[in-house]
Amino acid sequence: MRTRGDLAFRIATFAVLAGGVAIAVAYRGRLDAQALQGWVGAAGAAGPLMFIAAYAVATVLFVPGSILTLAGGALFGPVAGTLYSLTGATIGATAAFVLARYLAAGWAARRVGGRLGQLIDGVAHEGWRFVAFVRLVPLFPFNALNYALGLTRIRLAHYVAASFLCMLPGAAAYSYLGYAGRETLAGAGGLVQKGLLALGLLALVAYSPRLVARIRQRPPLTVADLGRQLASASPPLVLDVRSPAEYRGELAHIPSAVNVPFDEIEARIDEISVYAERPVAIICRTERRSLQAAQVLARHGFADAHVVRGGMEAWRRAGLPVEA
Repeated sequence: MRTRGDLAFRIATFAVLAGGVAIAVAYRGRLDAQALQGWVGAAGAAGPLMFIAAYAVATVLFVPGSILTLAGGALFGPVAGTLYSLTGATIGATAAFVLARYLAAGWAARRVGGRLGQLIDGVAHEGWRFVAFVRLVPLFPFNALNYALGLTRIRLAHYVAASFLCMLPGAAAYSYLGYAGRETLAGAGGLVQKGLLALGLLALVAYSPRLVARIRQRPPLTVADLGRQLASASPPLVLDVRSPAEYRGELAHIPSAVNVPFDEIEARIDEISVYAERPVAIICRTERRSLQAAQVLARHGFADAHVVRGGMEAWRRAGLPVEA
């Protein structure tokens, strides 16, 4: 049972945090790489520790980390800069996670229900896999996501480990870019090679959403498998990605199927977001559009989407029920 003293401490903690965020936002324009370099240089041997601490505090206070990661690469080089930036980001992300869990997780568990509650339950079920996905595929702002994940039941150890490992590619890319920028300004040799490597790292980070989407794709379902699942106590969502005319046409459609044409999925993703962590069976006439739709859903965080092999043509050949 929460005591008055505990409640007062939570309120005070929240007030200090809100004040810190407000100050950080107000003075964000004064933060630049040169100022940070001056502070770190003045700290001498303690410079790396000061940089890590500054990065952690900035993460808690919603200061964008990209400028800090670039500065880390410029100050310490690509290897040490990556390590220091990644350590500071992980410490800050963990602090935000713990603060959110301490201040509001209990309230969220009591008050949140409906679709949002189901989504939170699904995130907790995915655990570290969901953390890894959102770190590699930045669907949400990094700083806000740290607090949001604290409201779930994801284990702290899983959150820290997945965050550290999956933030590594981005930290390495931006640190090397900062290092290459410093070398360019200093007129050092090998600038072409350094520039190409920096661009290659950024391209790898940019491609990571597609890579993760492919990794998250689930094995296909046969029509017999889908028929059995639909007869169970917890049937999947059947997502028919054909056009409305096909949905009502000669092949008809599976009873209870939701029709969202493939070319409208991006615009209508919110209509099916409640199934982001629940089973989804994707079907079209054959399976070509379903394969493309599965990649779109994976990029949007759907963790259990399956393509129905052979599509409606296979469903009809098997003599399974349809609805005109």
